[in-house]
Amino acid sequence: MKSSIKAAVAVVGVLGLGTLAACSSGDSGAADKSTSPTAVATLSGPVTITVAIDKGLSKDARDQFDARVAAFEKANPLVTVKAQEYTWTATTFTADLAGGTLPDVFTVPFTDGRGLIAQDQIANISGLVSQLPYADSFNPNIAAEGEDADGNMWAVPIAAYGQGLHYNRTLFTQAGLDPDKPPTTWDEVRTDAKQIADKTGQAGLAMMTKDNTGGWIFTTMVNAFGGRVEATDGGKTTATIATDQAKQVAQYLHDLRWTDNSMGANFLYDWNGINQDFAAGKIGMYVSGGGNLPNLITQNDMDLDDYGLTVLPLQGDDAGVLGGGTLAAVSAKADEQAQVASVKWIDFYYVQKLIDKDSAVASSQESVANKQPVGAPQLPIFDQKTYEQQQEWIKPYINVPLDQMTGYTDNVFKQPLVPEPGVATQDVYAKLDPVVQSILTQKDADIDKLLSDAQTQAQRAIDSAS
Repeated sequence: MKSSIKAAVAVVGVLGLGTLAACSSGDSGAADKSTSPTAVATLSGPVTITVAIDKGLSKDARDQFDARVAAFEKANPLVTVKAQEYTWTATTFTADLAGGTLPDVFTVPFTDGRGLIAQDQIANISGLVSQLPYADSFNPNIAAEGEDADGNMWAVPIAAYGQGLHYNRTLFTQAGLDPDKPPTTWDEVRTDAKQIADKTGQAGLAMMTKDNTGGWIFTTMVNAFGGRVEATDGGKTTATIATDQAKQVAQYLHDLRWTDNSMGANFLYDWNGINQDFAAGKIGMYVSGGGNLPNLITQNDMDLDDYGLTVLPLQGDDAGVLGGGTLAAVSAKADEQAQVASVKWIDFYYVQKLIDKDSAVASSQESVANKQPVGAPQLPIFDQKTYEQQQEWIKPYINVPLDQMTGYTDNVFKQPLVPEPGVATQDVYAKLDPVVQSILTQKDADIDKLLSDAQTQAQRAIDSAS
């Protein structure tokens, strides 16, 4: 992996219509509310907790994690932290949750938060979280993803993203394309994908299709074409999958696959698999969260010279980019003292580096020492002022090529953000996986029937969850 400190390009701007536009902290910003690690609550004696760590980390990434654990244990001498490998996927998470094998602290996407809370499947840490000095400073739209109906926070937001178009600069160059001018329309994406496939023999554009990721990316594209897969009116949610916009996306993918032959040969990608092949130079472009670069580095050894990121093209009325994020939760099996220690860990490991200068600098220094990424773009979970301040703190340590991501960082805040479907989200995505798989594996796939059947099945899931 090649890496050098580049000039910082701050991710700034105004979120006009997005779910991340408002903030409840007023003018002061979250950074003004916390200047040192938080006490949270008092421990009565020694306690050991297990915390999630991504599977397949490189040695450098593991060294970075271990350094953070050592710093935490020094600050909290009654707590022993043990790492447990864990990466969220829809299928394995359900089994781990039912089997009680999750670590004490683990992460889930925004889409899972409210369901887990409603079913009491995670610990109610709201009393502990309320003691954090920044508890009332989260962007209210983001905070709601980890709150119950009464506004009590059971899971802590730790990251937010807007979807982006990741591309391989080296493949662009080999195909005769300018890597500094990524596509800005879906027609250009198609043209570039075909040129990459024809000139390099690699997939021009690849799609995730399994473990609910196919539905996730299909929904992302529907949003970008101006559609939605759910509509809520008067408290009733309706599946809206068989729409003109969804048909346009389906036909678009069909044409890239069968007319242009520009989507490669793997049509059963999950999130891990597509990241691996993209980092290995086998994929020209793919759609995923805009903050995905750290995973590409720490788990897939991405060569940073290859990496490029830009925003998704938007077309049609009401087009927007899907936004989401990550929550840190505590296992329902954790006892009272383990919950106290777990909230201390969440505060220390995930949040302090976003709001406290000393923590931000220390974390960045440790990352640089262990050859880990600093400064990958993301969206603020508090307010823009807090985010900009944190970016200024870490500016000397940024070691990712932000000049190769300006298509994203210069434009993402200008794009309307669309939240993920609010009811039975993962179930709806699951119903769309077979749609994408069929389009990419069956030349004569009946798009109208696929979408109609998916809509019927999604509505059943929505009705069951309502």
